Amino acid sequence: MEIKFRKLNNLIINCEKCPRLIKFSKDISKKRRKKNINEVYWGKPVTGFGDINAKLMIIGLAPAAHGGTRTGRAFTGDKSGDFLFKSLLAAKISNLSSSTHINDGLKIKKTFITNILKCVPPNDKPLKKELNNCSKYFGAEISNLKKLKVIVTLGKVAFDNCLKFYKKNYLFNKKLIFKHGAKYLLPDGKILIPSYHPSPRNVNTKIITPIMINQLFRKAKKIAKF
Repeated sequence: MEIKFRKLNNLIINCEKCPRLIKFSKDISKKRRKKNINEVYWGKPVTGFGDINAKLMIIGLAPAAHGGTRTGRAFTGDKSGDFLFKSLLAAKISNLSSSTHINDGLKIKKTFITNILKCVPPNDKPLKKELNNCSKYFGAEISNLKKLKVIVTLGKVAFDNCLKFYKKNYLFNKKLIFKHGAKYLLPDGKILIPSYHPSPRNVNTKIITPIMINQLFRKAKKIAKF
């Protein structure tokens, strides 16, 4: 399984199927923001990471412009990640309350974290074609996680595209509604739990709160039995 992930991650990192996204990632890496002006940005597609024996998968939309695109790891070095990892620490899934860089010693228990889209899109708005191009990588990640039981999607785009994958690959035509904390049975026996995205906008407007996301991850962990 480890070899499979190594091959998959190499494919993702070297992928050039979406010229618009590749260009945008490189442009961000050259310009950089003032706060990170002296850093070397990753500037390439960002793979998933975590425990290859994961029972829980957490899926976001895409790496942040100055988060994953800078650090090379999903939800690492941005405010959404800070909020997420505080919750994962509270649920005893993570050993750290934040993820700052790729060698910060972060460990996540029985969990795999990834994004539907492996590259940052301009204005956080991917094109349909770009999402379709990336769907095979998402499918391969699910296929490689043989012990996976629960999928938590962060945000409606991740939820919709996870459903799209299942409808395309299974005889699955149920109409599921995006509702924070809901629990849906997928055709392969896995449980899907949608969550509001822990973006600064959602956190600041209290669309999502620490209590809400803490309860959700405790629920996901209990269902996944770890």
